[in-house]
Amino acid sequence: MKLYYIPGACSLAPHIVLHELGAAFTTERVDSKTHKTETGADYYTVHSKGYVPALTLDGGETLTEGPAIVQYLADNSGRKDLSPALGSIERARLQAHLNFVGTELHKAFSPLFKPDATEDEKNAARKKVNLRLDDVEKELSDGRQFFLGDAFSVADPYLFTVANWANFTGLGLGERPNLKAYVARMAERPSVRAAMKAEGLLKDAA
Repeated sequence: MKLYYIPGACSLAPHIVLHELGAAFTTERVDSKTHKTETGADYYTVHSKGYVPALTLDGGETLTEGPAIVQYLADNSGRKDLSPALGSIERARLQAHLNFVGTELHKAFSPLFKPDATEDEKNAARKKVNLRLDDVEKELSDGRQFFLGDAFSVADPYLFTVANWANFTGLGLGERPNLKAYVARMAERPSVRAAMKAEGLLKDAA
């Protein structure tokens, strides 16, 4: 398998899952401005929409959209702990959490990464991001260790990746002790450290 990524972008989530699984894979970095890969290829030939992540499977098929990729990886890993059983209420909750991060939290950050966004647009984005981070803080307030409960799932790499953007956009995590503790726990997980180191985000990591 080959994962196409931009360091620190949402592609970090499937990168973490691949390390969590101990999967055999390679990576190829994408330049967000030129849409060229590090080998000089036109990324649009991999993913017609031009954004990451994309995962090319060993059979040649390419999957896009982070939530779909992490779900596919979990379902085909042979492990039962990363995703609840198909048809279960827990599986539906996993889908709800992945959709929440993708459509509410992830997209709320978008204007903060756009160089042409106006200050009004950025202020509106900050307000929405803070509201959604408050939702996560409330979700974690029951003492759970992970996004779905007491077990790590493929929803966790996505939440960690996006919530951590608050620390790189000047927002910070504010007075959210549960979310801060969650992000800190996730940051110490071996698969998270391995993916972040591979993307150059932990240059001094052992």
